[in-house]
Amino acid sequence: VNAPLDPAKDPLGALAQRRVTDTYAAETPVRELNARADAYTPGDTDLSWTRITPWRSMLAAALDQVTCQVAAVEVEGEEFNPSCELLAMWLADRLDVPVKRSLSSGPGLTAVRMDTSCGPIVLDRADGSLATLSIQGQPDRAVALKRRDTSELIAEELRRLDPDDTYASALRYGVDRLNAPAPEEDASSGAVKTATKAPAKAPAKKAAAKRAPAKKAAAK
Repeated sequence: VNAPLDPAKDPLGALAQRRVTDTYAAETPVRELNARADAYTPGDTDLSWTRITPWRSMLAAALDQVTCQVAAVEVEGEEFNPSCELLAMWLADRLDVPVKRSLSSGPGLTAVRMDTSCGPIVLDRADGSLATLSIQGQPDRAVALKRRDTSELIAEELRRLDPDDTYASALRYGVDRLNAPAPEEDASSGAVKTATKAPAKAPAKKAAAKRAPAKKAAAK
């Protein structure tokens, strides 16, 4: 069931300080992300975003443990899964690097691979419950990343009443900008052809941690 086109202007949404939708339940989940971005009003959030809170926390914690630059990222998960798209958009928005969206049979998100100057950082969850965090030069670690019930997701969102600026920034990055080609040099003129790219932000090595501190489980 699709949410109202503009939740903040819906009769019920107009009375609310927080408006929680779930793009995963929409007929076309990924397309619904564009609708949510177009109509975003401070106070809006989505359960597809809440589902990736543990992933954002773990990735931010991993970047806190190394001193390196992130060059590229790959986010792997089910096709048409808005949580996978939102995680990719968040990483692209915060790290200002190319993010590739690849497909798997799921369930949900299955892996994030970051190519860094210190070697690969991989968070892999093949079974929807237990993940493995691999950082170059460190032993692999098992981490709990279970898929949570809707009641847990709603409870998390109801713990905060302030606008979620991190969600807004990731949402507005846009699904269409994922997998955008890198700038290419025009051999005839020596000029650089422009390509869609995120605006310059903080240095990549710990940019994710600015929005999702490792010490805060909610990472929001």
